[in-house]
Amino acid sequence: MPGSAPAPTVLTLEEEDAGERLDRVLARRCPEFSRSALQRWIEQGRVEQAGEVVSRKTKAMAGAEVSVHPAPPEAMSAEPQDIPIEVLFEDAHLIIVDKPPGLVVHPAPGHPDGTLVNALLHHAAVQGGADPLRPGIVHRLDKDTGGVMVVAKTPQAHERLVEMFQQHALERAYLAIALGRPPQSITYDTFHGRHSAHRKKFTSRGDRGRRAVTHLETVELLHGSALVRCRLETGRTHQIRVHLAEHGHPVLGDSLYGKSIGDPELRRVSTELGRQALHAVLLAFAHPITGEAMRFESEPPESFQRALEALRVS
Repeated sequence: MPGSAPAPTVLTLEEEDAGERLDRVLARRCPEFSRSALQRWIEQGRVEQAGEVVSRKTKAMAGAEVSVHPAPPEAMSAEPQDIPIEVLFEDAHLIIVDKPPGLVVHPAPGHPDGTLVNALLHHAAVQGGADPLRPGIVHRLDKDTGGVMVVAKTPQAHERLVEMFQQHALERAYLAIALGRPPQSITYDTFHGRHSAHRKKFTSRGDRGRRAVTHLETVELLHGSALVRCRLETGRTHQIRVHLAEHGHPVLGDSLYGKSIGDPELRRVSTELGRQALHAVLLAFAHPITGEAMRFESEPPESFQRALEALRVS
């Protein structure tokens, strides 16, 4: 049976939000809700700006207070499935997993099941958040990106973890194989927003959006490419892929942001890999309930290692 409505979420809009469609702003500012859920609630009259009910076309106003009144959750439609997952740590409050590439994080159009959420529901009681398709989820990795993820098991842990991600109070690092010769060390500090012409893409080339900061270090030079370590100061959707691609060094195998590869060896390795060469190797934070320092690392999977070795010997 549907439950009672969750408590409303109230936030104050910032100068950089002004003029953008409110549903897009809320999708950024409220990562605990899916964009489809936010749009549905707007249509149902559950979102107000400065005391006025908004529509899908409403533009954000700087300094305005926005109230989101989530609908009562429907019966859980994400079902437990016996899908193997690698658990790095688990206690009563949270679970740390090493997500394999190829596994979608939560059910969505085109992926109704067979996701990490389905696997977690079979393994443990994960809770938190208003979206019944994303219980416990506080951040995501792209389908074809593997590595360390934290998932909440209680509403309290979920609420605190969401705050920590919003405040960037975690350490996150990724390894990537980037085409060309990236700088030895550089920080990309840009705006980040949806691409105006490509619905599935984001860009750092606009003059508005959320701030995105990636600290890059080249670890090893490879054939026509380099192994780089990217430390996230912020965590925008596709942030590393966008920063590398739009600064001339797309991630090897990135079908969305990449470019055609002329070098036959690079092209062969990219084809054999079959996905972007990007892996979340580090996640460190203070436990949301106990405050204990926690640090988890993940080695890139065999497919990533094979690509690395092939480019070392070429």
